[in-house]
Amino acid sequence: MVCCLSSVVCDLAVLGWLYASGNNTLAPEALIALGEIVNTHATHGELRVRLFNPHSTTLTCGATVILRRGTEQQARRIVGLRSHKHLVLLTLDGCDSMTAAEALIGCEVCVPENQLPPVGVDEVYYYQLLGMTVVTTAGTEVGIVTEVIPTGSNDVCVVCSEAREHLIPLIADIVRHVDRENKRLVIEPLPGLLDP
Repeated sequence: MVCCLSSVVCDLAVLGWLYASGNNTLAPEALIALGEIVNTHATHGELRVRLFNPHSTTLTCGATVILRRGTEQQARRIVGLRSHKHLVLLTLDGCDSMTAAEALIGCEVCVPENQLPPVGVDEVYYYQLLGMTVVTTAGTEVGIVTEVIPTGSNDVCVVCSEAREHLIPLIADIVRHVDRENKRLVIEPLPGLLDP
């Protein structure tokens, strides 16, 4: 998910990919998980996918995705894609029966990080927020981003410190700067936001 600081709207979920030397296995830290296969649809191999960002347009027909379950990975080409309620129905090359589709339930649908659309100057992907140190404009360290929760109105960072957990809304009134290079999120907390 992309987070735009001008309106602070967020868009993806975690992880990335690299080629491991000597084989086609991709390192988990270089794959970006876009969603998860949650069930089959009908009897012809179609898959129900819950996207981490329901508005994402990263998946397209003809594109290759990496299916990941634990350390196992397999590349598949998308041959069909359509919306269905709050899910996406995906048809993959070589998955033409309910039995084949059932075997893929629980897999994450991933793409290489370099296949993501580029972000703008004031934007950041969710996975880039994870692990960032959150500090106030006064320089007080708040904690580390451990999770990003999409909500109906705005997205929220879960920020943990040794003392407690804070929920920081990703809105322009609070987020002042996202420093991807130094992994820092600078906020101007509203009154009461950081109170125990």
